Amino acid sequence: MPIKCHNRVLLLLAIIAAAAAALPFVNVAPNRLVSGEGRTLWQLWSFTPALLAGVFFALVLLAFRQGQLSRWLTLILFEGLFIALFWSAGLAATKMVSVESPLARTSVGSGLWLWLALCLLASSDAIRRLTQNAVWRWVLNAQIWCVPLFLLFSGELNALSLLKEYANRQEIFDSALAQHLTILFGTLVPALLLGVPLGIWCYRHPARQGSVFALLNVIQTIPSVALFGLLIAPLAGLVKSFPFLSTLGIAGTGLTPALIALVLYALLPLVRGMVAGLGQVSADVLESAKAMGMSARQCFWKVQLPLALPLLLRSLRVVAVQTVGMAVIAALIGAGGFGALVFQGLLSSALDLVLLGVVPAIALAVVVDALFALWLALLGREGQ
Repeated sequence: MPIKCHNRVLLLLAIIAAAAAALPFVNVAPNRLVSGEGRTLWQLWSFTPALLAGVFFALVLLAFRQGQLSRWLTLILFEGLFIALFWSAGLAATKMVSVESPLARTSVGSGLWLWLALCLLASSDAIRRLTQNAVWRWVLNAQIWCVPLFLLFSGELNALSLLKEYANRQEIFDSALAQHLTILFGTLVPALLLGVPLGIWCYRHPARQGSVFALLNVIQTIPSVALFGLLIAPLAGLVKSFPFLSTLGIAGTGLTPALIALVLYALLPLVRGMVAGLGQVSADVLESAKAMGMSARQCFWKVQLPLALPLLLRSLRVVAVQTVGMAVIAALIGAGGFGALVFQGLLSSALDLVLLGVVPAIALAVVVDALFALWLALLGREGQ
């Protein structure tokens, strides 16, 4: 009887993880200005080859087994590996400081980045197989980060070069975080105030939808850098003609053109989501509401809008994550945020400074996406 692989995803990830063992676990440099030299895991600790072989054998064994127990074991194993990798990165950095010199910088290597990503992918796949409940999936995915975040905030990773860069630029980082959040909420609020009424108007006037969507599609196809640049000259001319606008914070560069551009980019998903959400409400539901004596306004607020809310939230979720990413590019016109750290690092060829802007931007996008996912999961649970 042939042996059947019940989890091909796990087997593939195990093979990739085994190949990643040849990549550097960390990079060690004598100081922050010199490029680092890669160190594999077994160069740091001699016992790791046997440990890695044991883990690989366990993963292959789990791939050929089925049932809830094997899925739980897969999740526990990969979550344990994820925590161990985080902790090992801090231990490696501390070891290199004592072995090399106090000025030595230890950064995360390509092998460690790949292993962390593989652990998250495998954990997510195991959770997907364990339960169909969206809320429980969210909880299981969120608890993976509890111990790593504890290690981060407890100072176990402070010897890593990225954390040293953060310690040196903490005030700048806090300012960049506040500015990035300002850009995010400064985009979402006006986008909702414009997009939701426009979507309702398009739903009620189907003949006008074509022209509105055509215009929004054209805006969406303009590259972000180009749109930022196109707004500089008109805004600068407007401020020159009406100087009092500068007292309101309006200028040709900085936050104003960034917010205008990001709001314009957000309109297409929001308007489409609103139209699609309202359009999915069946005529029978509306007829039943009217038969119960509801007015047209009551039907909209108590029937159509609640039923359209999940699609609107999915559109808003896309917009929020998109805004977090595009706000990095907005630093090119002086909007600030994490993008300022990224471009400053690129200009000075400081990889740690680039990562100090990139990693928090990715983390913020993940957190925003996770919060919307939880909201939608709870909304779906209430609707059951």
